[in-house]
Amino acid sequence: MDDPSHWLLSGEERGNPATSIPPWTTGNAARPLVHGATYFDRLVEEVEALGAGDQLFFTDWRGDPDERLREDGPTVAELFTRAARRGVCVRGLVWRSHMDKLSFSKEENRALDVEIEHGGGDVLLDQRVRRMGSHHQKFVVLRHADDPSRDVAFAGGIDLCHSRRDDGSHHGDPQPQPMSSAYGDRPPWHDVQLELRGPTVAVLDTVFRERWNDPTNPDADHPLAWIRDHWRHARLDAAPLPPQLPPPPEAGPHVVQHLRTYPSVRPRYDFAPDGERSVARGYSKAVRRARRLIYLEDQYMWSADVARLFAEALDEHPDLHLVVVVPRFPDEEGAFAERPQYVGRWQALEMCRKAGRDRVHVFDVENHEGTPVYVHAKVCVVDDVWASVGSDNFNRRSWTHDSELSSAVLDTTRDEREPRDPAGRGDGARVFARDLRLQLAREHLDRAPDGSEDDDLVDPARFLAALLASADALEKWHDDGRRGPRPPGRLRPHRAEQMSLLTRAWATPVYRLLDDPDGRPLRLRLKREF
Repeated sequence: MDDPSHWLLSGEERGNPATSIPPWTTGNAARPLVHGATYFDRLVEEVEALGAGDQLFFTDWRGDPDERLREDGPTVAELFTRAARRGVCVRGLVWRSHMDKLSFSKEENRALDVEIEHGGGDVLLDQRVRRMGSHHQKFVVLRHADDPSRDVAFAGGIDLCHSRRDDGSHHGDPQPQPMSSAYGDRPPWHDVQLELRGPTVAVLDTVFRERWNDPTNPDADHPLAWIRDHWRHARLDAAPLPPQLPPPPEAGPHVVQHLRTYPSVRPRYDFAPDGERSVARGYSKAVRRARRLIYLEDQYMWSADVARLFAEALDEHPDLHLVVVVPRFPDEEGAFAERPQYVGRWQALEMCRKAGRDRVHVFDVENHEGTPVYVHAKVCVVDDVWASVGSDNFNRRSWTHDSELSSAVLDTTRDEREPRDPAGRGDGARVFARDLRLQLAREHLDRAPDGSEDDDLVDPARFLAALLASADALEKWHDDGRRGPRPPGRLRPHRAEQMSLLTRAWATPVYRLLDDPDGRPLRLRLKREF
């Protein structure tokens, strides 16, 4: 990229002078791993290559120790404990979680902690969050003491837990997580992780170390949790980490910036005393440069504060289109779980549609049997230039309240396929961003995975036409009673749930207070700034 600062945040724009991570690094290689099965297979391969003196650091929102990473194993616990027994330094930061009765993962995360601790690793159950907040980062850092060129990291939206090991067929993980009955007994799951090499691996190493070394007790401000953990002999203090290894050498043409969310919390984080909202700021900077196409895949597109950013861009740029791929249904059943989510999504999409009218295109996904696919991916591609994969959703919670990590990628390699500069700003399309969009589109449209059927997908206008035609054909096939051969493709037009005034009256405050809380300092809330 001729000047990354046009798209990426400077250190000052990040707004957190206490952090030691650089604004961005150059010379990296980023590779998207679409589907949990793809990611898990690569993780097993890389972890099994670690030896004595090497380092394995990981963070997780939910971890199931018995989740099989391949059909015949190993499980998560087996993979990490075997590494520890070979002399690998294994350290984990896992959200302590709320109780399972609230559809969270308290017992699963505790079980992962216990098994890895018994195997020789160290895991902290971390509750240094705001009330009803969570640690939502999902990344793994693997360092080689004798050869930094072999260092690799994985970061994105995929947890080390049940339901994630699905593939392109979307028949679901054989070890499912309970979800809404709309998704069946083995919920199909769509997700994305990045494999990263080069100097950016050392940055993620630092991200882990900042949180691990924070002096606040992981059960801070939770006295009952501290008593329970003390009684169960859980680790309450972070053991010192080994010295940080040298950064890996350059490995590719990608500029990578790691964006984070940390809330304004008490006791304060040493590394982010006023929190950090670089996820919100980084996306805002990129979206404001958009001119032709923003492509999103997101679990929750449901916050008016976030939708306002897209609505303003649509209003200011009449050639800009917004494509959003979301789940058809929430992951949990019941009015209290579903209705607040419907309120948030309806408000967000209506705001965008009022600004962009027929330039806002929202789809959901199903497999070839007609079962809805749960879209858990958090992906954004802007004008085939800037792309991100992360743990954060497009809502206020992810941008202000929970801990999150997103990796933005700018490729220095220009894409020679026409149109070479779709936005007309002189940046030129870039190989990584365009290839990521096309890779996802091939699956959704049932196109050849080798790219041989990409001719009508490269240009944004023809890409939109292909999506709309495919989704309309599949919708018509369903409306006609599924007569005749099923049309190719997996997208269907997404229709926001219509709710009565009475439902909106009670669901809106629930949505704002519980589903989509605000973790900003008061002065930023009042200014509507991040």
